[in-house]
Amino acid sequence: MKRFIIFFSIILLTFNSAWAANLSVGKSVPGISIKTFDGQTITNSSAKGRILVIHLWATWCESCRKEMPALESFYKKHHKDGVDVVALSVDDKSDLTKVKAVLKEFSFTGAMEADSDIQKLGRIWRVPVTFVIDQNGILRKNGWEGDPIVDEELLEKIVAPLLTPPVVN
Repeated sequence: MKRFIIFFSIILLTFNSAWAANLSVGKSVPGISIKTFDGQTITNSSAKGRILVIHLWATWCESCRKEMPALESFYKKHHKDGVDVVALSVDDKSDLTKVKAVLKEFSFTGAMEADSDIQKLGRIWRVPVTFVIDQNGILRKNGWEGDPIVDEELLEKIVAPLLTPPVVN
């Protein structure tokens, strides 16, 4: 039985890695569609020209909730510069009231994973997970790689250079 469990775990991790392998930093992000609480739909084409930070979280996830103030601070500082943040809850739709109550504290956009098509970002097997997509639809942070926790310092390191127009000689 132990061998089966180990074998199954390896297959599962390999499958998820293979699925997420389509996501490569520096490459275009496959098509996504996020229906926000305010009725908008965010897609690759609608986000063009803006930097999109997608934060997958849950009301029951303590580390997810700890990241939210950093996301808020970063969003307030850089929204006018072209940064959008969407907090995509993986909670069950029956917990919508709880999700919205948490998000009342923040000014960035909220949505439910269940109402969105983000399958091409990979199977959600843990939270928090944060992705950064630049103005041209290129992945700049793959949430499946590296430390899953994001803070304002990491966001500044990844996103701030994208805000500066390239120097043309």
